[in-house]
Amino acid sequence: MSRTVLVILAIVALVLVVLLATGILNVNQTKDGALPDVDVSAEGGQVPEFDVDAKEVVVGTTERNVSVPDVDIDTKETTVDVPVVGVKED
Repeated sequence: MSRTVLVILAIVALVLVVLLATGILNVNQTKDGALPDVDVSAEGGQVPEFDVDAKEVVVGTTERNVSVPDVDIDTKETTVDVPVVGVKED
């Protein structure tokens, strides 16, 4: 349904462009536009005040003993088939 609406809007826009281009439809501005006059007045506000007492944060390091696993990885070379991509020229 939305596709049908879009097609109809496209046809209407195309017809308007053709009418304007051929001079059948002529649009003239008869009155200048203007922004509305707005009068704004405001009084200063008050920002709230806070008294904050915070603890001092101390950051540092300390030495500790922890258990760390010792992992040995042995590798060996093996021949395997891998895919290859290329271009064949004539």
